[in-house]
Amino acid sequence: MPNMSNIKNMMPSQTPHVRNKNFDEVALGYDDKAAIDEAKRCLNCKAKPCVSNCPVCIDIPAFVHEVSEGNFERAYQIISKSSSLPAVCGRVCPQESQCEGMCVRGAKGEPVAIGRLERFVADWHNIHSKEKAKRPAANGHKVAIIGSGPAGLTCAGDLAKLGYQVTVFEALHVAGGVLVYGIPEFRLPKSIVQREIDTLKELGVEIQTNVVIGKTITIDELMQDHGYEAVFIGSGAGLPKFMNIPGENLKGVYSANEFLTRINLMKAYKSGSDTPIQRGKKVAVVGGGNVAMDAARCAKRLGAHVTVVYRRTEAELPARREEVEHAMEEGIEFRFLTNPLLIHSGEDGFVNGMRCQKMRLSEPDESGRARPIAIEGTEFDIDIDCVIMALGTSPNPLIKDTTYGLDTQKWGGIIVNEETGETSREFIYAGGDAVTGAATVILAMGAGKTAAKAIDAKLTSKDTK
Repeated sequence: MPNMSNIKNMMPSQTPHVRNKNFDEVALGYDDKAAIDEAKRCLNCKAKPCVSNCPVCIDIPAFVHEVSEGNFERAYQIISKSSSLPAVCGRVCPQESQCEGMCVRGAKGEPVAIGRLERFVADWHNIHSKEKAKRPAANGHKVAIIGSGPAGLTCAGDLAKLGYQVTVFEALHVAGGVLVYGIPEFRLPKSIVQREIDTLKELGVEIQTNVVIGKTITIDELMQDHGYEAVFIGSGAGLPKFMNIPGENLKGVYSANEFLTRINLMKAYKSGSDTPIQRGKKVAVVGGGNVAMDAARCAKRLGAHVTVVYRRTEAELPARREEVEHAMEEGIEFRFLTNPLLIHSGEDGFVNGMRCQKMRLSEPDESGRARPIAIEGTEFDIDIDCVIMALGTSPNPLIKDTTYGLDTQKWGGIIVNEETGETSREFIYAGGDAVTGAATVILAMGAGKTAAKAIDAKLTSKDTK
């Protein structure tokens, strides 16, 4: 019998006053009963609007139907045809603006909890399935993937399933890219990421860590000297942006990239960690995106009083609403319509306060977005001893500077054919944050799928000539 409730099944989670003191996963996941009940809310629309708004085109009604029947492994097999990282996407994908945003049930209530169901199915499979992924027959072609983030892993997985010999080159000592260095354990446990990577290895994907493309070896050397017929660049956007205000070079000022890498990858939150990190007592996080929320919530768990400083209003926050709500529940303070002017220095060269200015919003411009405008005479100080700048990132220029004929945007993004992901160099493809700048995991995965399909078409056509 269909479930016509207008409200999603509640997601069990740690209570705010408990979770803001630990790094364990906040959301605890559905059990079998809740998953089946939630799946029965799906109307199984013929038009499938949810699928059209999924960057990797998962057959959502089909997998949800299988969940409603209790066929959890069948549901997983449907998802895995389109997604190489279902347990990851079920946790960090912005479903509210994509698949769930198009759900018909959302017209008169809450949409079907597609993301929660995807997470449930992937977790169920990981717990109950003992079979390894079957490695397909080799097709004789060799492809290199640069970067082991969501774009690179997706491209690698799709090509491996087609029989390609795929090697992923990762600059860090651990595979996973932004999934391991950028997203906190309490949102995405690293064991989940490792399980997805292990599945790709079972398909035959080789992963080489500690390889910096452009330093250790160049793209041209991969193709000319090592026999790689095509290359996909999924190296992300790891170069942090700053405000260029006085005091940004003080001790206790971090980019969110560095702060989160120390916390997530190097486990600086654990006692006895070899990675140093300043445990500020009063921390300001500048920015309003998902990265800012992650940094703020990590700092809170280290014991700080945390203030998010954002120059627009709450309505303009680019972070997922769920992440903002979680941050507020955990006791994080927000100062809206506020912009930093300078960071004060103490006698020892550490941060000792921040001068800010109040802002107002202009009328919306041609793009429809209001600009923040400074209000004269409204300067004031915030008492802080640590600042985390979460202002976005851009691609590192190393690959561009060491690859002949690779066209890029002025800000560093690699220029590609939107339909294929191919760059200005034939047989070299790119996708994800290396092309768009910092964006979502699922959009990067979509770019990886697009490139894999185009690489296969190109190399297959080469066989027939």
